[in-house]
Amino acid sequence: MWVKEKLAGYAAMAADYLRDRFGRRLREAGTPDSLTAPMEYSLLAGGKRLRPALCLAFAEMHGTSPKTVLPFAAAFELIHTYSLIHDDLPAMDDDDLRRGRPSCHKAYGEAQAILAGDALLTEAFGVMAETAPAVPEKAVLAALAEAAFAAGSAGMVGGQMLDMDYTGRDGVTLAQVAAMQAKKTGALIRAACVCGAVLAQAAPEDVDRAARYGAALGAAFQIADDILDVTGDEKTLGKPVGSDQAMGKNTFPSLAGLDKSREMALAEAEAAVAAVSGHDGEAARFLRELARYVVTRAA
Repeated sequence: MWVKEKLAGYAAMAADYLRDRFGRRLREAGTPDSLTAPMEYSLLAGGKRLRPALCLAFAEMHGTSPKTVLPFAAAFELIHTYSLIHDDLPAMDDDDLRRGRPSCHKAYGEAQAILAGDALLTEAFGVMAETAPAVPEKAVLAALAEAAFAAGSAGMVGGQMLDMDYTGRDGVTLAQVAAMQAKKTGALIRAACVCGAVLAQAAPEDVDRAARYGAALGAAFQIADDILDVTGDEKTLGKPVGSDQAMGKNTFPSLAGLDKSREMALAEAEAAVAAVSGHDGEAARFLRELARYVVTRAA
């Protein structure tokens, strides 16, 4: 499938940067080996590298070489990985498995996992800043503000808090779940799209289109993730299935059923496609096909 090959190509760019440039940055800065190990254990464990790919693709679609924005794009994976490490902790989702192997706190201990997550989040913004001077500082600052907002209390962290608030609670509505997921999952996906456009110095209306695409893709991706927790295979997913129900989480399938959830995921995917329908080229094709792929994936 072409879209999977294109996604793998973007992912490889980000992975190479993270393994080589970022790893060297840690060691040159004097990061203790006992901290570098859990950071790299989680960061280099694989994954789709979706957020870096989105940033790279939106920059490319607007005429900027992906290599120019690579540090910024790759840094989204630092933020995402930090969130996975912390989400897996016993005080949060208490998951023992991530990407087919023990989660960070199981492999290294809770304190080490907390510090590894803290370090990844903090390092992300320094890495993003390295995009200047290849990109004008004004654009880098605007993108940094976008990424920080998405990762913070009104975005990803706030969404995780709402997820915990809603777990095991009756009376939670589908609208509340959608709003929670827009923060917990959607905010960083949206920011990756917006930042790619901002770093490419796209027109304001194109930045708005990137935001609409990212918001719709984030919704489609998370609904599909909820469905996979019911229908997926643990070996394929690399994490436990059925954990949402076991924890009493309110999700799209639990509130709307599987069939309606699939319909809503497909509608969000088509909304994402529409947001970039006016663009030509390989990157635009990738973004359109990706929107449809995320709701049919098996992992």
